[in-house]
Amino acid sequence: METTINDNLPAAPAPATSRKRADWLRFAAVVGALLLLNFIGQRLFFRLDLTEEKRYTMAPATKRLLSELKEPVTITVYLTGDFPPAFRRLEQGVRETLNGFKVYGGANLNYIFLDPSAASTEANRNKFYQLLFKKGLKPTNLGATENGKRVEKIIFPWAVVNVGGKEKNVLLLRGSQTETPNVRLNQSIEGLEYELASTIRNLTPGRRKRIGVVQGHGELSNTEAGDMLGAWQQQYDVYRVSLAQVPDLRALDAIVVAQPKAPYSETEKFKLDQFITQGGRALFFVDALRVDLDSVSRNGAALATPYNLNLDDLFFKYGLRLNPNLVLDLNSGRIPLVTGVEGNKPKIEPMPWQLYPLVNKFSPHPITRNLDAVYLKFAGNIDTVKAVGIRKTALMTTSRYTRVLPAPVPINFNDARLEPNPKLYQKGFQPVSYLLEGQFTSLFANRTRPGTMQFQPQKSPQARPSKIVVVSDGDFIRSEIDQKTGRPFRLGFDRLANTEFANRELVLNATDYLLDETGLIAVRGKQITLRPLDKVRLAEERRRWQLLNLGAPLVLLGLLGALRAWRRKRRYASFAAA
Repeated sequence: METTINDNLPAAPAPATSRKRADWLRFAAVVGALLLLNFIGQRLFFRLDLTEEKRYTMAPATKRLLSELKEPVTITVYLTGDFPPAFRRLEQGVRETLNGFKVYGGANLNYIFLDPSAASTEANRNKFYQLLFKKGLKPTNLGATENGKRVEKIIFPWAVVNVGGKEKNVLLLRGSQTETPNVRLNQSIEGLEYELASTIRNLTPGRRKRIGVVQGHGELSNTEAGDMLGAWQQQYDVYRVSLAQVPDLRALDAIVVAQPKAPYSETEKFKLDQFITQGGRALFFVDALRVDLDSVSRNGAALATPYNLNLDDLFFKYGLRLNPNLVLDLNSGRIPLVTGVEGNKPKIEPMPWQLYPLVNKFSPHPITRNLDAVYLKFAGNIDTVKAVGIRKTALMTTSRYTRVLPAPVPINFNDARLEPNPKLYQKGFQPVSYLLEGQFTSLFANRTRPGTMQFQPQKSPQARPSKIVVVSDGDFIRSEIDQKTGRPFRLGFDRLANTEFANRELVLNATDYLLDETGLIAVRGKQITLRPLDKVRLAEERRRWQLLNLGAPLVLLGLLGALRAWRRKRRYASFAAA
């Protein structure tokens, strides 16, 4: 067998034109694949959320709301500009939320960011500020340090949602004022999806739920509950209902019982019971004790005595007992008292009044999550009793430093002048509000209907699960009245402290939770965990991590370059040797 010299030689390299053609084909394949992926990505949305708390994942209720929009929605955000890092994080959170809204809202959802401070002249800027004031957008003074100097900036943490020509303002900076600024900003970011989505839902045309406000037992008047009634009317159809004049409450979706002072008849109580056990929702703001402030003002003192509202057995059947007492809390509001005379005028100062608890301890439930403090007046505590199939959630409790006084309780404004003894305030957290959910058993089961011989079965065929909220303070939705105009202030506004408490927001959240069938209120339960850096370790290891972040990419790039050069050299060296 003969062997030629050519048989021992390595294969000749491919011609340069062949290699060039192969490179172009690979390049064309990569470009084609990228174009194909881009084409598919424009038509099929996909997002992979790798965060532990799923902060970038929208709730199904929000997706459904946005995808079913029938008319254009425009959101104008005024929270933008030159901010410190913390507020830039809130602005970025708003942008990310609206970007997600845009994905599901499509062409029907648009948003813009406007900087109120971007005007070319101070006169134009002040003119724009005045325009925002008229819209009801209140600014916030933000302290910042620029070039070593302390400066004050005015920011507008607001958005305005417009649907079909109807507008509504959305406050973007929320959360509890008792928390640190970082925690409060984090709470604001957690609530962005719900605040914006619920506003869009409220402005979108649809069937409005019907709320009946019970009257005929000395309940709050239209003026006393004016602000809350107005807030409800923006979202629901609200009616005054006299139980004595209607055969039943089936035409309503929910009822409100606001500080009754006279007893309910058995027939009226039967109508309430049947409404609730057949799926109707209810809000009760009820005092266990009667406090006559006019008598206190005239005589200097009075006794708080139990009401006889004839509702105790109804609440007991549903799983609650409103105790005949008053809770006093060292964390309290204030009342004005005359402390002396200045010239010819009395000197009036605000003094702590432990019978006006300020509550800022809430359940993590969507109704109360991330709320600011609420204001109570003459509230009692609530106990739970056994009720089969009923889930009970304590929405609000007093602070650790609480005292409980059983009836009759002496009321004297001069007690506010005395320094409270902390040793007496050791009762701990006392619940003052409960949410009850489940299939309620009728109080009149296996009994005859009041005024008739009609027998009520153990379980009505119309029985359905329901929800009720009970607050042991009838004043909870009472607004202070402006003596100059005779109109109610915004619910929760305290003139002495010049502060607005979160009573209004809590009631709206509770109403939304009771009546919202879309489940949007559950979005308020969204939680984003703060993960602050260890400042001590940061100071110690800062230089090391800076060098690593700057040097590691350069070292890696150098190694890859050296590896590529070595491979090229080895490849062409074999050709040269051949």
